Order: sequence, then C-alpha cells, then structure tokens
Amino acid sequence: MNSSKSETFWFPGRWVGGTTLIAAPLALLAGELLRIQFDFFFPQQLKAFEQHPALLTTSYSLFLAGTILLWPAILTLSRLIGQTKPGWAVWGGTLVILGLFARTFHYGINHLAFQLVRVQNLESAIRAVADSYGAFHIVATLSAAVMFGWIVLAIGAYLSGTLNLFRSIALGSMAALMIGVLKGSSVVSVLATTGLCIALIPLGVQVLQDGPKPGIQTVLRWSVLVVLLITVMYFFGQAG
Repeated sequence: MNSSKSETFWFPGRWVGGTTLIAAPLALLAGELLRIQFDFFFPQQLKAFEQHPALLTTSYSLFLAGTILLWPAILTLSRLIGQTKPGWAVWGGTLVILGLFARTFHYGINHLAFQLVRVQNLESAIRAVADSYGAFHIVATLSAAVMFGWIVLAIGAYLSGTLNLFRSIALGSMAALMIGVLKGSSVVSVLATTGLCIALIPLGVQVLQDGPKPGIQTVLRWSVLVVLLITVMYFFGQAG
C-alpha cells in the first residue's frame, strides 16, 4: 500500500466526522431535555406520549438521530486516538459503536410501544411492555459495551492527548447514561449528554478547521445535494 495515499483519505472524512462530532451530542442533549419533565419509568413515558405525542415523538426522534450520528463521530475520535494509542482506539471505538447498535435496537421497541398507545390504548401498551420486559434478545449481550466502552474510549482520549483530563472525564460520563426500553430523562442523563457536548463539540470544530476551506460555490453545491438526498430518502422511506 502506498503510504502517502493512505494518509490522504480516511473514513468517514473531515466533513462528515467533524459535523457529526458537533451535531450528535447536541441532538442527544436536546432529546433528553425535551422529556425531562416526565417521570423516568416506562408507564409514565407511555402516558406522556398519550398526552403529548408530538413532544415525545420529537424527543425520542432527536435522541435516536443523535445515536445514529454518533457512529461517524466515534470513528473520527478513534482515528485521532489511534495515531498514538491504537489499542485504546480499537477497543474503545468498537465497544462504543456496538453500544450504539443496542440503543438503536431499543429505540425501535420504543417506537412500537408508542404506536400501541396510538392504535390501541394506554393500558394495552403498558401491559404489553410490562409482560415482555426482560425477554431474551441477542442485543442484551451488548449492555456492558454501552457502559464500559465510553470509559475505555475516555482513557484512550486522555492518554493519547486527544482530549485533556476534564474533557476526557466528561466523555467518560456517558457511561452513566441508562440503557433500556422507554427510559426517560433524569439529572444524570442530562449531565452525561452535556458531558458529551463538552468533550466532542470543540473537537468537531477542530476537525473541521484542520484543512483547506471550501469555496462558497462548493458549500452551496454540497448543501443542495445533501438536502435533496435527505428529501428523497425521506419520501422513499415513507413509501414503505
């Protein structure tokens, strides 16, 4: 492999990586803040959806979007860590991304539970969730990855000099974010996602600035292309 070529390209790249380092933690924090007024446990979350469907849908959608956007952000962070601490980068990045799969799976269950409230009634939805809580699924094996992955990644970020001690601790605070079906917000979850913002947003700005700036025409062209792509994907998805 030509070493010069391998250094000129990396996945997901400066623009995707830097943008998601900023957007993902903001989406997670916004999702947490929107539902913090409601009780943490699932019966109250389902009741909140019955009474405030638009608010709860927005809250859970933002958190899910943030979770999905985190994978390129974590890849970017892992790349930076791996320049001096490859072992920490591989293990931390792998565990965190596996944990993102688990959270995404749980949010699919959340969506179905909310639809049970809508198409049946609140009592049926609560009973269905309660009776199936704890049922075996393979994603449950990733629960440890959700918590410990952030700690491993945070240690690697500090040891590699990618983040300072304060921002590394802020990154590691994501280990305190609860995982599971229909989990509401709490002071701890808001602090954890705030810590993620402290850790990743300045890094995202740094990544975006680390290279030549595109011209206005290039920015406009790519902006239009991204908007069109998202629009087409949205309507394609709605078509089933």
